[in-house]
Amino acid sequence: MSIHPVTVQHVTVQPVTVPHVSIEPSILYFGTPVVLLSTENPDGSANLAPMSSAWALGRTIVLGIGRAGQTARNLAERPELVINLPAPHQWEAVESLAPLTGRDPVPAGKPDGCRFEPDKFGAAGLHAVPSDGVRPPRVAECPLQFEATAVSVRADASGSFVIAEAVVSKVHADPRLVVPGTNHVDPGAWSPLIYNFRHYFGLGPELGHSYRSQTPPGSVVGVGQETPEAALVVEERAAGAVHGGLGDQADDEDVVADRDPVVGQADQVR
Repeated sequence: MSIHPVTVQHVTVQPVTVPHVSIEPSILYFGTPVVLLSTENPDGSANLAPMSSAWALGRTIVLGIGRAGQTARNLAERPELVINLPAPHQWEAVESLAPLTGRDPVPAGKPDGCRFEPDKFGAAGLHAVPSDGVRPPRVAECPLQFEATAVSVRADASGSFVIAEAVVSKVHADPRLVVPGTNHVDPGAWSPLIYNFRHYFGLGPELGHSYRSQTPPGSVVGVGQETPEAALVVEERAAGAVHGGLGDQADDEDVVADRDPVVGQADQVR
């Protein structure tokens, strides 16, 4: 049977030569940035949890968090937090948090090998530095750090997770990432750590830009150029992907529950 182009509203749509197949993946982490959430525990100490369910709406960051974890509990009682964004080369520090939880005792349902760790910063080889306007500390090594306050913390439709809306009050950036003389992050200098179906990736070369971009192509550092701005990401982009289990680490509370063989469940952070 021959397949012919179809015209829809004066646009010709070419047929797909290879038909799609229906699948039932156990996870749906199709490629989103990894963040480390620092929150305050009841005793005033800091909890640090990796997660990959985070996205921005203006100055509000929407977070998907495991309901049973310490992060969800902390935000419900103490809504201040810091959203720390690691670079691709820091994936091992992120992954080291995978089997750790801030809950003691370890909540039922956590995967085998998950253990309580009161000092997440130390366990990951990271350092806490004071924030300017919120109580939880920032991760010194993360190139971007957003101080924020959760204005809404509610259960998701399934009741298994928590959706938090955090309004960002202050952004801290490595100066090498900032377009000189502006408040813009140079997209050619910054590469987020991407969690893609339980594998870690950096970004590849730029393909283009939005018509709304305020950093024109001429101001963006190309991959491989010998400049201070590019130094943070050249090696990561050249390295490609690495295997990981952030979702599995879905630390006890906040990340994503991609360990469970249920389509759409988020890896939970702890």
